[in-house]
Amino acid sequence: MELDFEIDKITESIENTETGESFETQVMPITKADLKEITKKNGWLFDWRFELSQWERQVYKLITEKEPNVIQGLVCFEKWNREEFVYMHLIESAPFNVGKGKIYKGVCGNLVAYGCKLSRDYGFDGYLSFDAKTVLIEHYKETLKAKHYGGQKMGIEPKEADWLINCYFHE
Repeated sequence: MELDFEIDKITESIENTETGESFETQVMPITKADLKEITKKNGWLFDWRFELSQWERQVYKLITEKEPNVIQGLVCFEKWNREEFVYMHLIESAPFNVGKGKIYKGVCGNLVAYGCKLSRDYGFDGYLSFDAKTVLIEHYKETLKAKHYGGQKMGIEPKEADWLINCYFHE
């Protein structure tokens, strides 16, 4: 699947669109209980139940420390041992974080940075790969400093991964 997500701003966490206030975040695995709220009826676009059912994939949610029961966005990764990178299958901001009336900026940037962090934790130096819609390739090159490998294949390499990780995860 070619990804179609917006990087609205690289922030230090996530940022309220009206006040500019930043909120500390956590990225955690989703649970089956979370799936009750993550439905098309509630405005989510993708079938996250399917992603969670794939044994080789990990699905994570982004929450704020202030509102730990409110999911700000979701992402699905797979660890590719032979090629030594993490592959991003799917990413989505919560319905209330999309479009002109969005509440928070930085959700997708935060989740992509987490994928780079996972890759580094696995010993893959931060390499993250994904397939992008053609019209968004330049956007990802500019905002994420991603490399275009041809076709829809894109990736984030170690130097750029370190930059993203340092933006969102102050270690």
